[in-house]
Amino acid sequence: MTLHTPLLDGSHKAFLSSYLDGLAMIERLHRLLLDVVKDEFERINLLEINSVQALLLFNIGENEVTAGELKSRGYYQGSNVSYNLKKLVELGYMHHQRSEIDRRSVRVRLTEKGRKVRAMLADLFGQHAEGLVKKGLVSAEDMETVNQSLKRMERYWTDQIRYIY
Repeated sequence: MTLHTPLLDGSHKAFLSSYLDGLAMIERLHRLLLDVVKDEFERINLLEINSVQALLLFNIGENEVTAGELKSRGYYQGSNVSYNLKKLVELGYMHHQRSEIDRRSVRVRLTEKGRKVRAMLADLFGQHAEGLVKKGLVSAEDMETVNQSLKRMERYWTDQIRYIY
């Protein structure tokens, strides 16, 4: 397989190499985040939900959303959202209620049990942020630069999906 690229001079080749390294890093970091959450849950003996479900609870927070809104608002990127929602409702982490206007639509929000998991993750992420700063590994400015770059990549990829067939 060859990559479809215009004539690549040295700087373009270097950028492509960095871009591919960045893509691999994003993928590894996502998997590592799931492992970090799993490890924390094993430590506190919370074994009935998985890391993906916990991050879904964290991202929903105090919002009330429909299943369809989860992906469009960026709360959830997985393909099996209905399975995870059903499981979280069954286990008492989320409430669900049919919309009065559109009976096909279901709105979900966290229960007290779900809010406790969210608070645990907020504490964990707060400890991580504090540790990164205290150890001098990542500054606030570094984090802002990374976030700005990732947001621009997100917009570019979203435009690719929406406008290029």
